[in-house]
Amino acid sequence: MRNILILAFLFLTAQFSLAQELNCTVTVNSDQVGQTNQQIFRTLERSLNDFVNKSKWTNRVYRENERVNARMFITVTQYESDRFEANIQIQSSRPVFNTSYESPIFNYKDDAFNFLYQEFQPLVYNENVFDSNLVGVISYYVYVILGLDADTFSLEGGDEMFRKAQNIVTQAQGSSFSGWNQETGQRTRFELVDNLLSNSFREYRIAMYNYHRKGLDILGDNNSTGKQVISGSMRLFETLIKRRPNAFLIQTFFDAKSEEIQNIFSDGPKVDIVKLKETLNRVAPFYSATWNEINY
Repeated sequence: MRNILILAFLFLTAQFSLAQELNCTVTVNSDQVGQTNQQIFRTLERSLNDFVNKSKWTNRVYRENERVNARMFITVTQYESDRFEANIQIQSSRPVFNTSYESPIFNYKDDAFNFLYQEFQPLVYNENVFDSNLVGVISYYVYVILGLDADTFSLEGGDEMFRKAQNIVTQAQGSSFSGWNQETGQRTRFELVDNLLSNSFREYRIAMYNYHRKGLDILGDNNSTGKQVISGSMRLFETLIKRRPNAFLIQTFFDAKSEEIQNIFSDGPKVDIVKLKETLNRVAPFYSATWNEINY
């Protein structure tokens, strides 16, 4: 009987280790507040780390080495009683096949992050109810992270996660918190996930898959072919901006990738750098200084 109980425990432990999708570090910075008692911020940080890393977000099975690496940096700018005004920076990465390198996937700052929180308040995500902006925003970005990661391994593999993020947006529409509604000239959570699921931006998702799975993942075995595929991915963005100038998704892509692209094309087998730079300057002119550093 004792052996059976041990085996049952080990089985449940193994199942639990397969259940979690994220390896995410959440940091709460309260330096701007000037609060003497830091306890509530430490409690919030611990609770958010537990919430993000111990919740079951999908029905997919992730082994320990498949968990998605991510970081969330929350900077509290104002605090009074249970009211927090803050911003949140989200970063995620994925491993490159046959290397120890982690490729940045998402690097985004959301300035519209206000929420209510009382110390030791339980953080629970319910996909049918929006009753906490703190839980809503964090859960939304968890699904964006998971969706983008899935898109780099299979073509449009993140659909399920993006729809879950879109569901949170829909439920949040009636709340008084900013960042959820479609606003002219504003880059909101609504616009981000709406673009990700829109056929009008399909080139972005094709580029995400080609760049990572057909490009980065083969660089170690065939550097020349990998570079050609990555260069071709940039031309997909050129097709997109002809239809959607200043596309939000293109900005998010290059915010994460600019330095990596510069490094890729500044070493190893040569490609047509002149044409590549011309393409990069058309699709991401805001990083022209970085493109100018691509040299042999």
